[in-house]
Amino acid sequence: MGAALRRIQIGSALSAFGNGFTVPFLFVYVARVRDLGAATAGTCLAAFAVAALIVLPFTGRVIDRRGPLPVVVVGSIAAALGSFGLGLAGTAPTVLAGCALMGAGIAVIQPALATMIVRCSTRLGRSRAFATQFFLSNLGLGLGGMIGGLLVDEDRAGSFVLLFSIEALMFLVLGVVVGTTRLPGGTGEHSPAGPAGTPVPADAGGGLRDILAHRAMLLLCVLGFVMFFAVYGQFEAGLAAYAVEVTRVSATTLGFALAANTAAIVAAQYAVLRWVERRRRSRVIALVGVIWTVAWLAAGLSGLVPHAQAVAVGLLISTYALFGLGEALLSPTVAPLVADLAPAGRIGRYNAAFALVKQLALAVGPAFGGLLAAAGWYAPYLVIMVVCSVAVSALALLLGRHLTAVQDRPALGRGIAASSPGPVPASVPASADGAERTVTRVV
Repeated sequence: MGAALRRIQIGSALSAFGNGFTVPFLFVYVARVRDLGAATAGTCLAAFAVAALIVLPFTGRVIDRRGPLPVVVVGSIAAALGSFGLGLAGTAPTVLAGCALMGAGIAVIQPALATMIVRCSTRLGRSRAFATQFFLSNLGLGLGGMIGGLLVDEDRAGSFVLLFSIEALMFLVLGVVVGTTRLPGGTGEHSPAGPAGTPVPADAGGGLRDILAHRAMLLLCVLGFVMFFAVYGQFEAGLAAYAVEVTRVSATTLGFALAANTAAIVAAQYAVLRWVERRRRSRVIALVGVIWTVAWLAAGLSGLVPHAQAVAVGLLISTYALFGLGEALLSPTVAPLVADLAPAGRIGRYNAAFALVKQLALAVGPAFGGLLAAAGWYAPYLVIMVVCSVAVSALALLLGRHLTAVQDRPALGRGIAASSPGPVPASVPASADGAERTVTRVV
């Protein structure tokens, strides 16, 4: 790992560590500590998503034209101000403003960091780089949550001010650590041609219309929406409601289930990485769909054994752990694929487009799960989630038909590079019959 990439990973992990201090307690802080009610707390969570949806359409073009460094710095400052403002806020408008500012800052940081990781890694090392970021972020988030739980006191508003201040400080540390990083001037197929850290001037194209016309990227965005909707978007709403109302577990047990999710990610990430690097990305994602299908079936079974509480708890914890295993398989797969699909000079826009899809799913998913839970329609809810998980596998296999061999299985590029003195062509056929696919760039 190079020095620049190491700084990016450290900064990302520290910001996740700070974020962990407040994420588990935001709802309690707004609803109870500031006594603004559950409705305001729910609106605050929505404000994060709405702010992200507003800024992300413009973020990618700025990253491609100005570079990711200033975007990370501006996003870090915005997130820090929003977090510190939340700690001091006492009214609904100020709380919402703080959430929106922090949500906008975090939203622009994510695609900028992804673009920096692409700049600092090769095609063959990209999966490991993104897997490391995901591993460190989850580890930091978990440690921050544990320490925050020891510091927080619901009867002392000052303890929450301390948590939000720590989070704000970590965002500023991210801005300093990453903002002072010198990006390498040559990083493979997406390297800038100018001085280190200076982006290639982006052309006038590459907007939403071009992304929609890119069949593989469009399929990946649809796949991403289904993935984030069916799992990530259910943790705080539908699945949590099902666990409490149907499986009848306590809030403490639910906390253990969430801990099992993080533990599965931390334990499995590097164990599965080498295996993932040798496999076709489309098949790995399809496997994740199968794992998540089993997870949702386990969740359903946990609500059918009311007289065997230990079995029900075991099934529910297994559900969260299986979700974590799927996440560990996805982290070295999806983000590098977005980078490999992006034409030169448009990485920021492709990363921002995928981040926009993620935020949209995270806005729709909790609302959908919450509505079905409020109506008591848990059986249809589970059926829909199982269907979505099966759809992940089907869409992944369909996506594989639109990828080149090297895009689907980057390890193939190692052998091609070793046998050719020139650049590696991205048009290596991926289909069984050896038919070449049209690719407009050389990597």
